[in-house]
Amino acid sequence: MAVYEHDVLVVGAGLAGMRATIAADAGGANVAMITKVHPVRSHSNAAQGGINAALTSRGDDWDDHALATVKGSDYLGDQDAIEVMCSEAGDTLIELEHMGVIFNRDEEGHLGTRRFGGQEVARTFFVADITGQALLQVLYEQIVKSQARIYEEWFVTSLVMVDGQCRGVVALELMTGQLHLIKSKAVILATGGSGRVYEPSTNGLIVTGEGMAMAYRAGAALMDMEMVQYHPTTLKGNGILMTEAARGEGAYLLNSEGDRFMEKYAPNMMELASRDVVSRAVQTEINEGRGVDGCVLLDLRHLGRELIETKLSYINEVALDFVNVNLADQPVPIRPGCHYIMGGIKTDVNGATTIPGLYAAGECANVSVHGGNRLGANSLLDTIVFGRRSGHTAATYAAEAGEKAISESVINADRDFIKLLMSREPGNDSWAKIRRDMGDTMNEHVAVFRNEDGMQTAVKAILQLKERFAQLAVRDNSQVFNTSLLFTMELGFMLDVAETICVSALARKESRGAHYRTDIPERDDENWMRHILVHASPEGPSIDYLPVVITRWQPQARSY
Repeated sequence: MAVYEHDVLVVGAGLAGMRATIAADAGGANVAMITKVHPVRSHSNAAQGGINAALTSRGDDWDDHALATVKGSDYLGDQDAIEVMCSEAGDTLIELEHMGVIFNRDEEGHLGTRRFGGQEVARTFFVADITGQALLQVLYEQIVKSQARIYEEWFVTSLVMVDGQCRGVVALELMTGQLHLIKSKAVILATGGSGRVYEPSTNGLIVTGEGMAMAYRAGAALMDMEMVQYHPTTLKGNGILMTEAARGEGAYLLNSEGDRFMEKYAPNMMELASRDVVSRAVQTEINEGRGVDGCVLLDLRHLGRELIETKLSYINEVALDFVNVNLADQPVPIRPGCHYIMGGIKTDVNGATTIPGLYAAGECANVSVHGGNRLGANSLLDTIVFGRRSGHTAATYAAEAGEKAISESVINADRDFIKLLMSREPGNDSWAKIRRDMGDTMNEHVAVFRNEDGMQTAVKAILQLKERFAQLAVRDNSQVFNTSLLFTMELGFMLDVAETICVSALARKESRGAHYRTDIPERDDENWMRHILVHASPEGPSIDYLPVVITRWQPQARSY
């Protein structure tokens, strides 16, 4: 077993992880990035529509962006964190452009914008409908230039804790099947979301929530885990994302009667109301019998072939490939699908968690800039702003952290667990069956609409799935790229995340943002203007509360 050592170790190679790595390197740290897939295969690739920023040089005001974000969050977002993100957005965008991101431009040659949901102003900057991929490629070039170490196709199995501090990770090298200790004075988790806890999902198969689960197991708090965003427009049959940019460019949502039904749910902002509002509207149309085979229709025909083929070419390809629809000729069937988790590892605006030496950024973290509902195109902004801040802060922390003796025996628990999985007698159960049952359970009971009975059913089902997992065997005993072992270990983390989502959802006795309870349909600011924290304990998840930070904007009724 080899032992590796760094000042800062970044777990995950999406936009948050890459930006954190670049910042830590610029801060003089010996930094490395570890990722279970090749960096440009990270799920940030899938972000389509754009990145929000208020450019003051154009007369836009970041205060307005902040207010739209606060309102979008259904007043659950911490306003001090939102102010940090929105005030730094303009400089962040220009920095990306200077790094080499080829943003779309308008007829005069200025950076082009489109309007996204929940905002009155067009302040979403974009690269056609492949913005995430464009940003990821450019940041990867910066990583290569920095010569930071990349542990590519390594899977982190646990955090190393010494005297209450995080001092590295245990990781499985997929090429050899060997476990290794990687010592680090600071660890930044940038492992992305947990979308595959649900089925179907817009998320790639790698989005399995292990960063959240590892931090949770190590004693960090998870916050607002009940806030799971369903995107209103995912493709029928497979749940692939059909970007909000389509509606930003002017697409309509139609029901089976040909009505633009958003008029009755959000008369002012129509299809560009916030995502939770649009998702509930779409699901209501389907539930009340005005759908088309369990979907509604996204209609782009009036936008014209040229716009579709230049600004929305990727989703046109997706529609052609999977449902044989050319968006210039006919509407495409869509429905809400699990997309993003607003909850995550509780951090401050510098990425620091409640554990010394442990930081988090991106979708696995909860700085609380999204609250109960994320605005479209704020996620890429979140990854870049807080990835940079966490990288900078972790490098500063590491420079002042002393040495700690770490025994190589810290890998023994993970090694014993893997041996146990591979030595059990295989039964009829499999990781795939449990994962599917978990995804179906969550999608049925903790989705766009929820109620007490359904969520109680989900909690019981997840506990039963955990019991099945405790008996699970890995049938493949090979060492090299043992994907059965990888998927089984991912599943263990996913079940922990699913449980925290269910217990947090049960705890919130109101409807707010993405958490809409049919049995308690009203928002209750008097009792529930607070975050839900969940900690691991020997008896299971333990719930606690934290007040929402309000700086300038008092809660008001939300209407679009």
